Amino acid sequence: MRLRSCHTVLGALCLGSLSLGSLSLGCGPDMGMNETEEPAEALATHEAEAVSTAGITPHFSQWLSANGYSAYDFARKDLAGGSYGGKSSASDTVVNQPVIFIHGNSDKAIGTGTAGQTGWNASIEYFQSKGYKTSELYAMTWGPASALLSAQQYHSKTHVMQVRKFIEAVKAYTGASKVDIITHSMGVTLARKAILGGTATDALEGGQYTVGSSLTASVDTFVGIAGANLGLTNCYTAGATTPTCGATNGLFPGSWAGAGPSNYLKNLQSSQGYEGAYRYALYSTADEVVGYGGIVYGAYTSRIPGQTGEKVYSAYPYGHFNSKDLTGEVQFNMVKNHLIP
Repeated sequence: MRLRSCHTVLGALCLGSLSLGSLSLGCGPDMGMNETEEPAEALATHEAEAVSTAGITPHFSQWLSANGYSAYDFARKDLAGGSYGGKSSASDTVVNQPVIFIHGNSDKAIGTGTAGQTGWNASIEYFQSKGYKTSELYAMTWGPASALLSAQQYHSKTHVMQVRKFIEAVKAYTGASKVDIITHSMGVTLARKAILGGTATDALEGGQYTVGSSLTASVDTFVGIAGANLGLTNCYTAGATTPTCGATNGLFPGSWAGAGPSNYLKNLQSSQGYEGAYRYALYSTADEVVGYGGIVYGAYTSRIPGQTGEKVYSAYPYGHFNSKDLTGEVQFNMVKNHLIP
């Protein structure tokens, strides 16, 4: 498919990304894209049919209903590939530490061939090749999984609590003492708050609410891929004009150096080291969605404060999506061996 216009590019980038919505950002060097890059982003899409899109197993679904999680709709039966994971039966023994995957804005748990909406197919397949079972790998879909609604997605109460409760549910269901969490794009900042806990405010959903106590002790390894922890660089030009770029619960980086990012991101920066025992950032300075070399007021926005380590790419084919889809081996080594290959 040919990149015909800036509008076409932005529409594609919204899928599985930090939302750009209908922002007028131009298609110059700052976007870091050219026509030769799109085939590389498709390198991981061949995995779409190899991972089941049937959703969570009946055993996990029944457990969720019996344990009060029905309201969170983790199964997402309205979507092909809306969820993944679960035991085949009560006798299915969980051996490996469970891994929870949290996707980015407008993506979903399992990709089904839509451009940019690759889900966690490639990562799940790599972990399976290393001996992990369906009962040890989990993903659900937060949000509408629609590019048309991407600019409206923010760190809402609904999204934060859905991620939080999924982490709690997987840990309880598997009986594991700790879980590993791998996140991408906006899923990075959603999961960080879900783990941090405490209180938050969402004026559109009733005001202040309680997330819960910290989950730090429940997380072994946290991997944040292509996140915008200091804000989304492309919100510089857009300003806080959409929910995604909002100054309260969005990815607004601040109007000037020292002004600080959105209130939500400031809260995430109030302490560090809480994401888990091991904390890794994985990103590319050639990220076409984060843009501007990934720099926000002199610092890399995809770095996690207090991180244990990072893996950084600087060129094609590692853009926003391939930093996730082509790094299964890196993710595995971070989670399983606490190493950066």
